[in-house]
Amino acid sequence: LTEVYSSSPALGRYFRSAQVISFSNESSTVIYQLVFSVPPSTERFMENSMNPDFIRNILRQNIYDED
Repeated sequence: LTEVYSSSPALGRYFRSAQVISFSNESSTVIYQLVFSVPPSTERFMENSMNPDFIRNILRQNIYDED
């Protein structure tokens, strides 16, 4: 995750860290925390760039690009 987000053209300059919060071998589930340092935000910036769907799609696109 660190490599994906730190190299992202859209979020790389804001990305600070990724940490695994919880991991389950039984269900192959990982819960992680992403930390971003953003400039004094405007409402539009938070709605677009820090939107959870946008952040997920960056990871999803990276996975597709590897295939």
